[in-house]
Amino acid sequence: MNPFVRHRGIAAPLDRSNIDTDVIIPKQYLKSVKRTGFGPNLFDSWRYLAPGDLESDHSRRPRNPDFVLNQARYREASILITGANFGCGSSREHAVWAFLDAGFRAVIAPSFADIFDTNAAKNGLLTVQLPETDVQTLLEEIEQAEGCQLDVDLPEQTVTADSGTCWSFDIDPQRKRCLVEGLDDIALTLRHADQIKEFEAARRAQAPWLFDRFGSP
Repeated sequence: MNPFVRHRGIAAPLDRSNIDTDVIIPKQYLKSVKRTGFGPNLFDSWRYLAPGDLESDHSRRPRNPDFVLNQARYREASILITGANFGCGSSREHAVWAFLDAGFRAVIAPSFADIFDTNAAKNGLLTVQLPETDVQTLLEEIEQAEGCQLDVDLPEQTVTADSGTCWSFDIDPQRKRCLVEGLDDIALTLRHADQIKEFEAARRAQAPWLFDRFGSP
């Protein structure tokens, strides 16, 4: 996955709590497991005025002009500021894939649903948890300033606004390391490839009948 070290980008406000995964990526798009192509379907039912599916030509679907990500000032947004309990509801990794495919690198909220939070970390999307009062301050600042950008520094664990205001956030050290180095679960495992080969060789010597019967692993 792509490493996350430091990112500066336009922030978009979505001041709603309890946004669930079916809103983030509706169920009709879960038939595909390609990990790409979901960007146009992020917040699909809010983004468009008519329902769509995997076969739809999304470039021809009428868009809701009132939805924040359809507004010109936020079309290039790569950071989302939103409400508490973000990503609740059913488990679907597609929700994170849609964010990444749409160009987002970070989501900032007072709290996140556990499964969404875990899926985000395993795919390179940074979730930043800040106190609700700080999130409200951020929402107000980016709504008032055209093209407001934020600087998110993961090594320093800070979020800095154009105004110079800076907020610090906490993150699990192992999650931080994996995001900075771009390591998913497979990459972490492959870092121990030599030890794995040594174990397999020793196991083959100890119990050769297992390998003769079932073949090489």
